[in-house]
Amino acid sequence: MAETTTRDQADRFNLPTKNLPAPQVRDLPEPPTKTWKIVGPGMVGAGVGLASGEFILWPYISSQVGLVFLWGAVVGVFIQWFLNMEIERYTLATGETALTGFNRFGKHWGLFFAIMTYFANLWPGWATSSAAMLTYLFGAGDPRWIAIGILVVIGLILTLAPVVYVMLERLIFVKIAAVALLVVLALIFAIRGKTYGALGDAVTHPEFPVETLGFALMMGAIAYAGAGGGQNLCQSNWIRDKGFGMGAHVPRLTSPVTGEPEADPTANGYTFPPDEQNLARWRRWWKFANVEQLMTFVLITVVTIVFTSMLAHATLFGNPAVENKISFLKIEGTTLQTLVGDWFGYLFWAIGAFALFAAAAGIVDYTSRLASDMIKARYLRTSTISESKLYFGLVWGLVAFGIIVLLAGLDQPLVLLVISACTAGTMMFVYSGLLWWMNSRALPRAIRITKVRAAVMLFSFLAFGFLAVFTIIDQVKKL
Repeated sequence: MAETTTRDQADRFNLPTKNLPAPQVRDLPEPPTKTWKIVGPGMVGAGVGLASGEFILWPYISSQVGLVFLWGAVVGVFIQWFLNMEIERYTLATGETALTGFNRFGKHWGLFFAIMTYFANLWPGWATSSAAMLTYLFGAGDPRWIAIGILVVIGLILTLAPVVYVMLERLIFVKIAAVALLVVLALIFAIRGKTYGALGDAVTHPEFPVETLGFALMMGAIAYAGAGGGQNLCQSNWIRDKGFGMGAHVPRLTSPVTGEPEADPTANGYTFPPDEQNLARWRRWWKFANVEQLMTFVLITVVTIVFTSMLAHATLFGNPAVENKISFLKIEGTTLQTLVGDWFGYLFWAIGAFALFAAAAGIVDYTSRLASDMIKARYLRTSTISESKLYFGLVWGLVAFGIIVLLAGLDQPLVLLVISACTAGTMMFVYSGLLWWMNSRALPRAIRITKVRAAVMLFSFLAFGFLAVFTIIDQVKKL
């Protein structure tokens, strides 16, 4: 009898209800017949992730050691694909975000990850990087005041858009198109034979250049190859707003100023009866979600990292003037002007500035989105304050903090540098384990995490755990 009971439990949802109410039961929605209409969350994840890693970190690495460490980017992106799919698995099945799922197993896991995400993103580095590239483009201007203007514009965009996800998706589509244009033109005009030769050597003779780069830089590069840290967790929110799986039953995040009223804001989540009809729908949803992530997030990210690194190699490798500062992009642009023509250098700075602006908007969005969802679902379920209003306040709080930092003229302190370098990898270390635990216990046996994917979660858990420890030791030695 005990064996039968255990088997029955494995065949149904088993979401803990100690910390949060039991979810409602509804059928899993039918996947759309024209799936191209719901492609987007993977592209948003790739587009937001095309930021410091793709335009600053990996190009800088290529300028110092060549292309021999590009394998680290490929490994990082594929690990994140598996992480994203386990995050999506839970949301497809329940309509809840991964953070809400974590809260079902521990009261304050969501708060932990929200705080960690804020630690990683408090410093307005993407806005200041975009501002710096604008000064290179126009040859004048104070980056501090330009960055303040960028933060204000981001705040207005995120809080005035009727449906925030739709606005962000459109912004990211334009960004990806612009970056694709840069890649094509770079292949035609800027990247030469020696760089193609270096790429071949990187494939046949990969290296782990820790002595040159240090653990902090290498960990940050692997963790931020693509998304990293809190951004991966936000895949839950983005697919829910797009209507994937059981997320179709959950209201989208709208502007409290211009958006439509929210429906049933106290609904915590949904499950479906694991009968044959629902499981058939699940298999189609799961196949689509995997392909959508692979053909958008993975493909776009890997291609972009490879070609921005090749462009940096073609223009900067062996140049002793290159330092680990945003100013190396000025050297890269002026070198491109010499190699190709003035127009290409200006285009490089313009696309880079726009790409980093869009990334900054995405970062403010996902940082505020994760926190507002967590606070509403866990701590303010019965409050009349909507998630949209919480999101509004958190967006402007993050913008205000960034402006205060910039007005104070503060340099980024060493402690914050160490936190920023370690936080993303440390978060991925922790939630790799939590995702395996949650998706192997809370979901019916037919849709649980498989052994192969569980092995990747274990590898991610161990890899990012070791990298986090070695990075902290490396930084402590330098104090």
